[in-house]
Amino acid sequence: MNIQIIMDYLTELSLNNNREWYHANKEFFRRANAAFEEFLQELMLEIGRFDGGVLQHQPKDLTFKLVRDTRFSHDKSPYNPAFRAHISSGGKLPVPVGYYLVLKPGDQSFLGGGLFADMFKEATKMVRNHIAQNGDEWEGILREPAFRELFTVKGNALKNVPAGYEKEHPQAEYLKYKSWYPEYPLRDAELRDGEALLAKAAELFRTMKPFNDYLNRALAGFRMPESR
Repeated sequence: MNIQIIMDYLTELSLNNNREWYHANKEFFRRANAAFEEFLQELMLEIGRFDGGVLQHQPKDLTFKLVRDTRFSHDKSPYNPAFRAHISSGGKLPVPVGYYLVLKPGDQSFLGGGLFADMFKEATKMVRNHIAQNGDEWEGILREPAFRELFTVKGNALKNVPAGYEKEHPQAEYLKYKSWYPEYPLRDAELRDGEALLAKAAELFRTMKPFNDYLNRALAGFRMPESR
């Protein structure tokens, strides 16, 4: 597994973030992208040992494009110099939640999971209700020593507990959240050995699985809004 070609390509793209360089280096991209998909395939096989639902997909169907939507951004750089993938039984859609991988130079790579798309208000409501009704189980997952050592749960949050929930609820802080996702940062130095990265990612995702399972139980029956 050649992780180095992935990082080399992304480093060059970050330094030459323009359409001219991108189109002049399509072969470079193809080789880097092939290496990323090869790594994903190996990672999916490892995840499949404890979460078989991910094995029904192909790596190419789980990745995100480099092209950025710059319509509402001050940053008009046309490309996001990162290779990203979301691995779950539902593919790369945010629900059901799964395992998120981002490779980006400058110590910006990370492994994550959970619900990271807070624009779906119904999904947020379903998770809040589940936490409100199953708070002890939630706390048990977050306090598991291996999980607590590896992950920090992040997410966009309101300033106050939303209407309809007890302000003094034991999990009040988490009821403020609109999304819930654990992240584990990766430094560039950790990406030099593809085999070591594969083993580390698989073990981290294994530790994350109870968290994802909890959210997926909360999101049972959720349907993605139809695109217009």
